[in-house]
Amino acid sequence: MAFLARYSYGKRLFVSVALFFFGATTLTYAEERQQSHTTYELGFARDLTLTLSAATISGLGTLLYNRMSAPSSLQDQDKLLPWDRPLAGRYSEGADRASDIGTVLAVAPLTVGAIAWYQGTSNGTEFATFTLMFAQALAIGNGINLAARSLEVWPRPYMYSPSTSSGTDAGKEKAKSAKAEAYGSFFSGHATAAFTVATFTDEWFRTTYPNSPYKGIMRATAYSLAGLESALRVAAGKHYLTDVVVGALVGTGVSIGILEMHRNRNENFSVWAGPGVAGITLRI
Repeated sequence: MAFLARYSYGKRLFVSVALFFFGATTLTYAEERQQSHTTYELGFARDLTLTLSAATISGLGTLLYNRMSAPSSLQDQDKLLPWDRPLAGRYSEGADRASDIGTVLAVAPLTVGAIAWYQGTSNGTEFATFTLMFAQALAIGNGINLAARSLEVWPRPYMYSPSTSSGTDAGKEKAKSAKAEAYGSFFSGHATAAFTVATFTDEWFRTTYPNSPYKGIMRATAYSLAGLESALRVAAGKHYLTDVVVGALVGTGVSIGILEMHRNRNENFSVWAGPGVAGITLRI
């Protein structure tokens, strides 16, 4: 697929939009099954299709991302959104490192499931179901994110450090050694992943501990940590406010879509929606 190396902006835009709608369409494909004792369940045909689609979306997004090339000149700051402009030139090495450490929280949903299984409030089937759903959501969110970043909508904030008074020496050095990926700040992959993790941590806990008085605390903690991760990306000069807000919406929306696809329902007809995804289920 070497021809992608010659993609113009318009072609990359077309492919990225196609990937987004392919992901949204995939989320609306659901095979309703008979009600079982669990809240969520897998279906062979549905999950084979969904898993292969998620892998395809992630793979194509990665390919587009790896084909990025640095533009001949830096985009004018005036082209940034008004609320993002004050962030141009920002860079914090400490916040950058702290945001990377936050990636260890990616195991939070699996930890909740493993503890519940160990305590006997869950079982291996439920653990496998949530693990596969979690992997599908991460793959789809990652693919959409990388495809969007390949469009090089605007550069990372620290790229403006050499030309702004707010840029630190560290920011200037970071900009000088930047690779092509630094010209595609929109949108935040860390925020996308963080809110995917938060959504699955919250829902997995509520499913395995339906009567727990700590459900509210778990939800607040999960989303607060996701918000902190996003804030650190802004403080680090890696992303603008718009980047992390869109990342949060995509991560949450894809996760809700995956969960709703697998939810067992008694009703014959239902409509569900989340940020960026929507669907209708009909049982005959």
